[in-house]
Amino acid sequence: MAASLTPSVFKFFLLISLFQLSLAGRQLSEVVQDQSQLLTYHNGPLLSGEITINLIWYGKFKPSERTIVSDFVTSLWSSAPQSSQPSVAAWWKTTEKYYHLTSKKATLSLSLGKQILDESYSLGKLLTNEQIVKLASKGDQKNAINVVLTAADVAVDGFCMSRCGTHGSALGSSNGQAKGVKHYSKFAYIWVGNSETQCPGQCAWPFHQPIYGPQNPPLVAPNNNVGLDGMVINLASLLAGTATNPFGNGYFQGPAEAPLEAASACPGVYGKGAYPGYAGNLLVDPTTGASYNAHGDNGRKYLLPALYDPATSSCSPLV
Repeated sequence: MAASLTPSVFKFFLLISLFQLSLAGRQLSEVVQDQSQLLTYHNGPLLSGEITINLIWYGKFKPSERTIVSDFVTSLWSSAPQSSQPSVAAWWKTTEKYYHLTSKKATLSLSLGKQILDESYSLGKLLTNEQIVKLASKGDQKNAINVVLTAADVAVDGFCMSRCGTHGSALGSSNGQAKGVKHYSKFAYIWVGNSETQCPGQCAWPFHQPIYGPQNPPLVAPNNNVGLDGMVINLASLLAGTATNPFGNGYFQGPAEAPLEAASACPGVYGKGAYPGYAGNLLVDPTTGASYNAHGDNGRKYLLPALYDPATSSCSPLV
C-alpha cells in the first residue's frame, strides 16, 4: 500500500507523525511503525496516586484563552451527563486500560492545581529545553504534572521543526526533616507552544491547511481559536503519554529517545475513516460549523486525538 502513496501524501503522513510525538523530536527518516503491535511495557512506573496539573502560562494569553485549556483539564475527570457524550472524560478512560495491564494495579486521580502567569517573558522570547524545565519547576515538584504553555510570539528550540510540544521528567527537591538533608523526587512536565503564527500547518492541523499532502479546507475550530484549539490537541496527546510513559520506561514503541506512545502511535486520527489529509468522521456544531469529537466542562467542545487501545491493539477514536 505504501508504494501507491504519492510523495506529497507520504510527506503529509510523516509530518503528522513527527508533530504529535511526545518525549523528543523524531528523525525525518523514521516512519510510523506497525500499529497492530501492542505498545511494549518497559517495567517502569506509571503516573499514579493523586496528581495535580499545574498550568504555567509564559507570555501573553487572554483570560478567555486560558479558560479553553483549564476547562479541558477539569473535563478529564468530570462526570458528563449522557446528553453530553462522547466526553473528554470518556476519552481519558482509555488510558486506564494501561494501568489494568500492569501487575501493580495502580490508579491515577487528577486535579487542577495552580495557574502561574509569566506575562513579562522573564526568560526572553527564545527558550532552550533547559529553560522550559526551569519554568516547569515553578509548579509543585512532587505529585504533579507541570504544564508550560508558551505564547504565539515565543520561540522554543525545535518548535515547528521537529515538534509541537514535549513531555519528560525532572528532579525536584524538598528539604528533609534532618537539617541540611534533601530528599529528591521526580516530577513530570509538559511543554506545548501556540503555533498559530509560527507553524499552524504542522501543529494546528486540521484547523489549518497542512504544508504537505492533500489540501482539503481546514476545519472550524470548536472554540474559535486555531492556536488554542491546536494546543489542546497537543496537550491531550502529551498528557496521555505522560500518564502511561512518565519517566521514559513505561508503555511505548520504538526507541526510548523518540517513542511512539498512547496518542502519537495514532497520528492524524480523530474519527473513524481517517486517512492522510482527512481527520475522520467528526461531529459538527450546527450553529458554528465547528468540528469536534468530545464534550467538556462549561459547554465546551474539543477535538481530541485517537488513543491506542491496548485492549483491541488498535487506534480508538471517540467517534
